[in-house]
Amino acid sequence: MNYTSVLVKKADKIGTITLNRPNDNNTFNIELATELNCALKDMEQDPEVNVVVINANGKNFCTGIDVRYVDGKSHSEYLVWSELMGKMNITMSEMGKPVIASVRNIAVANGVGIVAACDIAIASKNARFGATAVNIGLFCVGPAVPLLRNLGRKRTLELIMTGDLIDSDEALRIGLVNKVVDDDRLEEETLKFAGKLAAKSPLALQSGKKSFYKMEDLSLRQALDITDNHFATLCTTEDGQEGVKAFLDKRKPVWKKK
Repeated sequence: MNYTSVLVKKADKIGTITLNRPNDNNTFNIELATELNCALKDMEQDPEVNVVVINANGKNFCTGIDVRYVDGKSHSEYLVWSELMGKMNITMSEMGKPVIASVRNIAVANGVGIVAACDIAIASKNARFGATAVNIGLFCVGPAVPLLRNLGRKRTLELIMTGDLIDSDEALRIGLVNKVVDDDRLEEETLKFAGKLAAKSPLALQSGKKSFYKMEDLSLRQALDITDNHFATLCTTEDGQEGVKAFLDKRKPVWKKK
């Protein structure tokens, strides 16, 4: 596959997938979602790759989905779209190879979903995280699935209901990320950690990871199916449409439901 919305490279048994929509803060559109999922599957099949790293070009890691898609489509159209936006969560959980998120600056909505879905996350000190869709009349029901498995019920509900941002220290404290490093050492520390895993037995690491997810995430697909339907429904509501329009127009939304 010819990649443009992500960049792919490999060296020293480490495969790197770089989100590559920097001018749009690496928001997910159909192309990015499709390419990221394909790149993950390609890395899983590549015998020269033992560990996968997801990072990003530009100022921010990922600020969610490209909400310009929410413009009066049908429920069935939103359902297909929502399933695609979260497909990488299923792919990463079904991969044997470890996936590491390397996060700089803002990771919100689908961005925080990636962080939660990755097996390991390393963040720079300037990183900020949030489940922000509620602020524009939608809801981070998709990202809530991996967040719940990381953080538990009350912490996840706090994030998805408030839409507040948390800093890297708080993300480390609650278990969303594994390590926080100086901004200028993010790439170095990520590759160092990836190299440690790449040096392990690929068979042991991959079979062990698959066993772990079979044990822990028996209902992952069912949970994502339910939340995809909920998100598609939200996209058809007046508040969902109004929130997106207000966001794009840079004005305060006028909610229908009080």
